[in-house]
Amino acid sequence: MSLEAIQELLRKQKLYEGLIHGQSAARQSVVETLVHRQHLAEISNLMARLPSEEIGRILEALPLEDAQLLWTRIPEERENELLWELSDGVREALAGSREPGFSESQMNAFDLRDGRLHQVAIIGRKNLVGIRPVWIDLVAATKPERRYVGEHFGVDLPDPGNATDLEESSRFQIDDNGDIRLNSNFLLDRADESRSVPVSFVIHDGTVFSLRNEELPVFRLQRRRAHMQVGQVSDCFDLLVDLYGTGIEYSADALEGIYKRLGNIGKQVLSEKMSDEDAASVLAAIAEEEDLNGRVRGNILDTQRALSFLMRARVMSAQQLEDARQVMRDIDSLNGHTAFLFDKINFLMDATIGFININQNKRISQLTVFSVVIMPLNIVAGVGGMSEFSMMTEGVPWPLSYGGLILAMALIGWATYLGLKRAELRRLGKRAAKPGSEA
Repeated sequence: MSLEAIQELLRKQKLYEGLIHGQSAARQSVVETLVHRQHLAEISNLMARLPSEEIGRILEALPLEDAQLLWTRIPEERENELLWELSDGVREALAGSREPGFSESQMNAFDLRDGRLHQVAIIGRKNLVGIRPVWIDLVAATKPERRYVGEHFGVDLPDPGNATDLEESSRFQIDDNGDIRLNSNFLLDRADESRSVPVSFVIHDGTVFSLRNEELPVFRLQRRRAHMQVGQVSDCFDLLVDLYGTGIEYSADALEGIYKRLGNIGKQVLSEKMSDEDAASVLAAIAEEEDLNGRVRGNILDTQRALSFLMRARVMSAQQLEDARQVMRDIDSLNGHTAFLFDKINFLMDATIGFININQNKRISQLTVFSVVIMPLNIVAGVGGMSEFSMMTEGVPWPLSYGGLILAMALIGWATYLGLKRAELRRLGKRAAKPGSEA
C-alpha cells in the first residue's frame, strides 16, 4: 500500500515535469517550483508516518533513480536506522561507503583479558567481525540492530519491552538448541520515581546477551567491578550470577533509604501535634515508601526464581553454585527486612490516621460545647419572642426590655461556658490523681 502510494507520487512528479517544460520560461519556473515543492512535501509527510522497516522495503523495491530521490527526503536523524534495513548494494548506491553504526549507549561488548572484563569498542558492523565476547549488552537497540547482532552470532534476540507480556512459566526456559533465556526485573530507584525495568538475558555459546530499554545502575556497577577486580569473572555464568548479586545489593541500598526516610516520617508522626495538612503529606510519603518497598520485594523474589532456575538447570560449576546460594541467603535476609518495613509502614499509617481522628474529635467536641452553650440561649430567646414577654414588659421602653433580655442571654451563655470548662478541668484533675497516671 505504501509502496504504491510512493510510486504514484513519483509518477505524478515526472508527469508534471514533462508538462511544464512546454510553458514559457518565466511561467515554467514558477509552476515547476510550486509542483516540485508540493510533491516533495507529500512524499515527506508520507515517509514520516512509515516505520523504518517499511521504508527499507520501499527503497529496495524502487528503481535506483527513484530510490535516490526518496533518500534525499529522509531526515538526517533517521538515516542510520534506515541503513540497517538496506542490503549492501542498495546501501552503497544511496549512502556510499557509510555503514550503519551503534551509538555508544546502544551496544557494549566485553571479552575476558587476564581475568578482567575488557570493553570492545563497537561502532559499526565491522567491529563485530572476529570477536568472541563473553557479554554483549544492548540498550534501547532497534529491531534491525537486534536482528543483525542475532544473525551475526546465530541467536534470536527478543524485544525486552515484550518480556512483561510473557506468562510466568515462560520467563525462564531452555531452548531446544541449548540457549538459556531469562526475563527478569531490575530496580531503577530515582529521586523522582522508582520502577522496575525488564531485562532479557540470552546465554548462547558462552556469551550472555542482555537486552533492556534503559540504562541501569546495576549494570554500570557490574562493568566497573569486573574491570577492576581480577578473576571475578571467568565465564558468562559468573557474570550472570554477579549481575543478580549486584542487583540484590542495589535493592539492599534502596531498603536502607526506606529505613532512613521512614525514620524521619516517624519523628513527625510521633510529635505531639499534627495538622490535617501535615497528615496528608505524611500519608503521601508513606504511600511512596510502601510502593518502593513492594517493588524491591517483587524484584528480589524475581531474582530468587531466576537463580533457582539456573541452579536446577545444572549449567554452573561448583563455585558458581556456591555463589548463587550466597545470593539466595542474601535474598532471604532481605525478605525479612521488607516484611519488617511493611509492619513499620502499617504502624505509621495507623498512627497518622489516629491523629486525623483526634483532630476530628476535637472539632466535634468544640461543636458540642457550642451547642450546649447555645441551648439555654435558645430557650431565653424563645421566651423573648412570645407575646407574654410584651405583656410583662408593658410600660417599659422596648430598648430597655430587649436590651435587658440580650444582657441576660449573654450572662447565661457565659455562665454555661464557665460551668462546662470547670467540669472539664475537674475531670482532668481526677484522671491525673489516679495511681500510675502521668503528671
